[in-house]
Amino acid sequence: MRQASINDYQGVAKDAQENFHGNQLVYIGWDKHLIFCAPICVPLPPDAPFEVIVKEILPAAYGLHPDFEHIDWSHVEWTVDQISHIPDMHKSLSQNGVGHKSVIRFVTPGLNGIGGVAA
Repeated sequence: MRQASINDYQGVAKDAQENFHGNQLVYIGWDKHLIFCAPICVPLPPDAPFEVIVKEILPAAYGLHPDFEHIDWSHVEWTVDQISHIPDMHKSLSQNGVGHKSVIRFVTPGLNGIGGVAA
């Protein structure tokens, strides 16, 4: 009896970029803030400026966290797909190296979660 293996799988990816009407999926996680168990995932147009993440997406997703209002955005440390990155806020996501299913993570020095639990 032959056992099936992952190499025999013939499924169609439902999260392919062409299924998101011109958008791409972008995962965003706030390190050391484990009240959020996983990165959020948002569909964004590749030509959206990076600042959309800071000015619209992050306040909507994380704005209720008590540390959020204390973020000094000039000191935030960013990674895109595990590579250290200094984003150009006015350039597009694609110009900043953000692609479909990219993972953006950010660290806020001095802010270590509620009560400093992640220090």
